[in-house]
Amino acid sequence: MYYKSNSYRVFTLFNYLFLGIAGLLCILPIIHILAVSFSASAPANAHIVGLWPIEPNLDSYTKTMNNPNFLRALLIAVERTLLGTTITMSVILLAGYVLSKNYSYFKSRSFYAWFFVFTMLFSGGIIPSYILIRSLHLMDTMWALVLPGAVQVFNMILLMNFFRATPKELEEAAFIDGAGHFKILLKVYLPLAMPAIATLSLFSIVGNWNAWFDGLLYINNYRNYPLATFLQTIIVQQDFSKLNPDINELKNISQRTVKAAQIFIGIVPVLLVYPYLQKYFVKGIVLGAVKE
Repeated sequence: MYYKSNSYRVFTLFNYLFLGIAGLLCILPIIHILAVSFSASAPANAHIVGLWPIEPNLDSYTKTMNNPNFLRALLIAVERTLLGTTITMSVILLAGYVLSKNYSYFKSRSFYAWFFVFTMLFSGGIIPSYILIRSLHLMDTMWALVLPGAVQVFNMILLMNFFRATPKELEEAAFIDGAGHFKILLKVYLPLAMPAIATLSLFSIVGNWNAWFDGLLYINNYRNYPLATFLQTIIVQQDFSKLNPDINELKNISQRTVKAAQIFIGIVPVLLVYPYLQKYFVKGIVLGAVKE
């Protein structure tokens, strides 16, 4: 019978309290933003809205969804997330598979592995990256947002370690049956690596969706901003002109409630995707972290 000591019970209780407080600190701001977005202008401007809407209405959501600049930024964010995640996962899967082979298969493996690690530790910096993107004529394009971060070395190393831990007998049996490396990757390794792939895809989705700084750096026309950059411009820089407002409507609608509605709409896609991939989260990270 498993015996739980008093110190173990105290430690478990402390963990539950700590995680509960951390959870509340994450959830309460979202509830507050949601309450503000549904509240009327006067209580929102007076900062008296707590966790429940005052004089609830849908004016801020109606204004937000009728704003063409916001909808354009939302579509650009969706395009960036889908394209960026597809490119990133394709690159790290192929690179991770190749680098998982031993010296007899891939003689330059060590050189390329250290090359990737070097780029993870030392980057070129903002100014060289900006000059490179401008020299490649990628400014104001979607490629300026997805290509610089396409190779995520840390995630590639996790996949590489997972592939190296996969029994070699499976690969040898596939070779005997006449399969090549590409078919082995698709038919043998990818089905076994689904938890790791789902977890790393979630990392890539959240990273692309929330990335805002590269939009400010590489996009000159605000009409091409992804959603995170659009929201950062509105909220931090307080540049409300990009909402294309109607002066008469602004008399009745609070900027604060419109901003809250935009923030909440911006986090909804991540909230919808996370529950479907959460079951792979712990298993996917642990599998890739095991080293021989």
